Amino acid sequence: MIRKTLAVGALAAAAVLGGCATPADVAQSAPPHSVVLPAPASSAMPKSKPVSLDIPKIGAHSTLMPLGLNADHTVQVPPVSTPLQAGWYEYSPTPGERGPAVVLGHVDGNKQKGIFYRLKELAPGDDVSVARADGTTARFEVTKVDQVPKDVFPSDAVYGDTSDAELRLITCGGAFDRSAHNYLDNVIVYARLVADGH
Repeated sequence: MIRKTLAVGALAAAAVLGGCATPADVAQSAPPHSVVLPAPASSAMPKSKPVSLDIPKIGAHSTLMPLGLNADHTVQVPPVSTPLQAGWYEYSPTPGERGPAVVLGHVDGNKQKGIFYRLKELAPGDDVSVARADGTTARFEVTKVDQVPKDVFPSDAVYGDTSDAELRLITCGGAFDRSAHNYLDNVIVYARLVADGH
């Protein structure tokens, strides 16, 4: 069974990336309609901390810093002052391990585009790779892309147990609420492990 600490993070999941920095200079548009790919049987990898993330289609490359929980039990995010830095939620499985590994990044910040600025452009079939501390690389294939209001964040779908190794990529999206200083939606990419290797 996946670590029960995931439930703690899920309680405040609506606040994930709640303060996603300042508004981008260009408009955020909704991702295309989601298409769900059938799930093939996949094997899980042993536990190993993630080192870096690579998403060729959108030119996203970053080391991965560990993220925990804030004092109010909301999920931490990378510093908004370094918006090109992505982070792995350390109370989720490691990428490649059975269960849903969770990686978070900003859409923008510090008056520049963030690591996940183009995340909404991903589509089923796109590749995401995570290099791991044990020298292996977990390769994932996108299965679904959603944009959802933060007040109806799908905690169970993001943090809930899965029978295979999966990955969630999360950032902000939608309209920017200037009075609250954050975006109203989250963009969530779902992916499944399709290969592992050196």
